[in-house]
Amino acid sequence: MNHPDAISPVRVFRPRSEEDRQWLLDLWKREWGGETMVSRGRVYRLEDVEAVIAAQGGAYAGAATFVILGDECELLSLNSLAEGIGIGTRLLQEVEDAAKQANVSRVTLITSNDNLKAMRFYQRRGYRFHAVRVGAIDEARKRKPSIPHLGLDGIPLHDEIEMRKAW
Repeated sequence: MNHPDAISPVRVFRPRSEEDRQWLLDLWKREWGGETMVSRGRVYRLEDVEAVIAAQGGAYAGAATFVILGDECELLSLNSLAEGIGIGTRLLQEVEDAAKQANVSRVTLITSNDNLKAMRFYQRRGYRFHAVRVGAIDEARKRKPSIPHLGLDGIPLHDEIEMRKAW
């Protein structure tokens, strides 16, 4: 039997309203522990980044945020509120399309050493491991103390895993 949400099409769009922006901010606070994102030593606020939102059946279903830096697009966050029905894949495709339109040659992302599910998701979509930054999360925690010490499945959070997809 199909997942009931699979009946409603997923619509992906850029934030347009104050309600969209507030929902994104609330998502960041809930899922990422605050109003900032730390990646590769840089601190980002929501107003510093581009975003796409997924909606399904009249409700928010997920979001992705990213920045274009020179010849690369960095995916900063990807959240799907329902798994297994293509929301994350649609959001990622929108980010890749935006990167191609900006004439950049690759999308880069950082995940934490505990996030095996994310590593599996991205590899299935053509992303490859590029670097491991040992201790990078420990350093980021100095700037953003809300980063937990323990991650998924009780794995200690210490390292950043960089993945890339080039075209």
